[in-house]
Amino acid sequence: MDAVRTVVFRIFFYCMSVVMVLLVPVAALFGTRFLRGHANVWAWLLQWSVRYLVGVRLRIEGAVPQGQLLFAGKHESYFEALELTRMLGSPATVMKRELTRIPLWGWAAKRYGTIVVDRTANAAALRSMMREAKLARASGRSVLIFPEGTRVLPGEAPPLRSGFAGLYRALDLPVVPVAVRSGHVWPRKGLMHSGEIVFRFGPPIPAGLPRGEIEARVHAAINALNG
Repeated sequence: MDAVRTVVFRIFFYCMSVVMVLLVPVAALFGTRFLRGHANVWAWLLQWSVRYLVGVRLRIEGAVPQGQLLFAGKHESYFEALELTRMLGSPATVMKRELTRIPLWGWAAKRYGTIVVDRTANAAALRSMMREAKLARASGRSVLIFPEGTRVLPGEAPPLRSGFAGLYRALDLPVVPVAVRSGHVWPRKGLMHSGEIVFRFGPPIPAGLPRGEIEARVHAAINALNG
């Protein structure tokens, strides 16, 4: 059954995604707000297809905070990368530069207002990320980052990338950690499985803490669902 569900989901999701990306230039003609709404429709279609084609439910623990914030999330599958942008009101998401090189998709991501980061983490790359992040803050948007830097397997807890602390300092916003359990139903490789994806929103952590303290608190909070 998992094999059938996986095949059906992938056919639907990837075909739907191609159509949504091809429609981006049309959406962009109506302005940034319309483009972000277009992205939210894509995220909603992902949630619908995961729920009804694979049998995956979403459970949310904790209140989803309101206001301008820095969100730091765990990253185990593609699901949270899209669903959190919809759920959090279209924040500026920190995205690795490699994705911006995908034809049309990269252009769409830039128009959406993503913050591009080069994972080499050299000084010039970090300064560029900070500039884009400050522009997002000045426009009133929240920022979403996956501070471990990439998708990880369930149970893995790599250290936070160095760019997170710099972003936290530059934005001077409270941090809301988001623990995620999704990799067990949508693994990086192999078949998908029915089950439950969990998002757990921790209480906001204030701005202005020392680097060691903020990294330790965020790392513990986003990995609270491990095990």
